[in-house]
Amino acid sequence: MPPVSDAPKPSVLFVCVHNAGRSQMAAAFLTHHGQGRIEVRSAGSAPAAGVNQAVVAAMAEVGIDLSAQVPKVLTPEAVQASDVVITMGCGDACPVFPGKRYLDWRLEDPAGQGVEAVRPIRDEIEGRIRGLLAELLPRG
Repeated sequence: MPPVSDAPKPSVLFVCVHNAGRSQMAAAFLTHHGQGRIEVRSAGSAPAAGVNQAVVAAMAEVGIDLSAQVPKVLTPEAVQASDVVITMGCGDACPVFPGKRYLDWRLEDPAGQGVEAVRPIRDEIEGRIRGLLAELLPRG
């Protein structure tokens, strides 16, 4: 077991337009693989009414339940409270604050697609999350 640290947890915010697909998958994977070591948020610049059901199904295939998740609106406070902001196609709608690390992950949008089309997007997101974890939580 790693030693307990007084250092604050790194915090990551995932942003896409509807907060119904890509950002929900990324947040779920980071929460799952981060095992409580990272503060995770997700939001959308124009949130949908619900999470994409093909995304819910694709994530269920890998043991992650998104059925209770609700898209959230992007606020300046969420950006300010985050160390890393990862955008996924929200363009100019994402507020920019000095001192934050911004990454733009260009990923296909799962909106309107079936679970077969969502699986490769899900798998790419999980790979990127594993890389992000290696950066944020270097082994000591």
